Amino acid sequence: MSGDNTAALLIIAFFMLFPLGIGFVAKGKSVATTEDYFVQGRGMGSIAVFFTVAATWWSAFAFLGSNGYFYTTGPMYWTAIAWNIFFGIMYFGVGKKIWYMGKLNNYITPKDFFMHQYGSESLGNVVAVIMLLFTIPYLQIQLSGGAYLIQVASGNTIPFALAALLFYVVIIIYVWAGGLRAVAWTDIFYGILLFFGMMFAGFYVASLLGGPVEMFHQLEETFPGQTVLAEGRWMNWLAMFIITPVGSFMGPQLWTRIYAVKSGRLFNLMPFLLGFAAIAYVGSMLTGNSGKLLYPDVAELVNGNADYILPTVLFNHAPYVLACFLMACGAAAAMSTANSQIHSMSAVYTIDFHKAYFNKNMSERSLVWVGRWAILILSAIAYVMCLYVPGMLVTIGLVALGGTAQVMVPTMGALFWKRSTVAGAMSGLIVGIVILTCFTFGWLPIPGPFASGGGALLSLIINIVVFFVVSLCTKPRPEALMNELKQQYSDFYHGKDVD
Repeated sequence: MSGDNTAALLIIAFFMLFPLGIGFVAKGKSVATTEDYFVQGRGMGSIAVFFTVAATWWSAFAFLGSNGYFYTTGPMYWTAIAWNIFFGIMYFGVGKKIWYMGKLNNYITPKDFFMHQYGSESLGNVVAVIMLLFTIPYLQIQLSGGAYLIQVASGNTIPFALAALLFYVVIIIYVWAGGLRAVAWTDIFYGILLFFGMMFAGFYVASLLGGPVEMFHQLEETFPGQTVLAEGRWMNWLAMFIITPVGSFMGPQLWTRIYAVKSGRLFNLMPFLLGFAAIAYVGSMLTGNSGKLLYPDVAELVNGNADYILPTVLFNHAPYVLACFLMACGAAAAMSTANSQIHSMSAVYTIDFHKAYFNKNMSERSLVWVGRWAILILSAIAYVMCLYVPGMLVTIGLVALGGTAQVMVPTMGALFWKRSTVAGAMSGLIVGIVILTCFTFGWLPIPGPFASGGGALLSLIINIVVFFVVSLCTKPRPEALMNELKQQYSDFYHGKDVD
């Protein structure tokens, strides 16, 4: 084995072993209760909140997919700046209200919110199923992206299937050991690497062409349309701006991070902090556009896939050890989202289904063990999918996010519209998911300009319309429930301490 390969394997080993150490330190702080294991005892502080939200929100979709999208569609991915700010605004404006109600009423999963707010277990179950079905494909993205990065960083010494298995096993060990506390603490490590990796990689790749300014001069001469939004793509831009942040925000991993926050004050700076962190996409833009000049034919890229423009450039032009280190930073992006998704899906299964329907009298310690075994099984499903269900990261991501985005409609109805009903929420969700599924598998043609957005935005609009109309035509929520909620929301708006 060459010295370069040895150095690469040492880098990979460090990136694998360091999170394990964090996980076992977190285990020492843990208590064997579902509230501690799944929402860190509702005591997550400011630094952990910012990093775990940012690192969970960003993923292999951001690190690899963003480069590929800049490469193939020019400025289309600049919508990321806008959607990061939008995400931060939602986290403050919607998330803070969900946090208050969650702390007051001891919510642990999204289903808890809907069961209480609408007084309907059936609606809660529909939401829980949507969470599981559409989060697993997004988890697949993380395993696929992370496994590929480990594979190339090892100089193909570690094949893809083994790399995915290593990725999967490391996450399982530290999440199994420390629950959300381990996830949040490792996300601080991952978040720093992710931000640094995106920025440094972009400026390094641009330096191969003489720097950003010279790169843009060459780009204008060689591909003059690369810096202009293509005609007819406005709907694609709008769909990404809405579906990406809404779908991510409604994923179970973000509900967990909302419930876990220690103080409502920690929500106040999130729009600014997440918007500021979005400057990391400057690195993706430089990578994608520089890569277009260096490798204008996508067939020249690894597997002919634009998602792999960054590793193609780095391993052909950068010192090998530097390329491996930056690929490890990309693996951090994948791990920081995968660990959160695995953990939150285990909470959904454990609390919403196992406890509710298999054994209502299980002890807290036993429920934590069920959650751990659920982590193992759900991860195994995603592992099999990453081996046998290929696809471009952004494409898979938009479908997965399009599903979870549907949950935003009944969420907003519960929080901001007293006339929303169980029938309206249920009808809107079912119709929206069915339409999205039909669009995804080509069973229905996507009409007009919505075709460029993949149908997710149109299915969300249909969901809103159905929700609104059916709610107006059906029986309101029970008066006693509405009076209870009215008092709780009044306390929230008047700043009453939730404790």
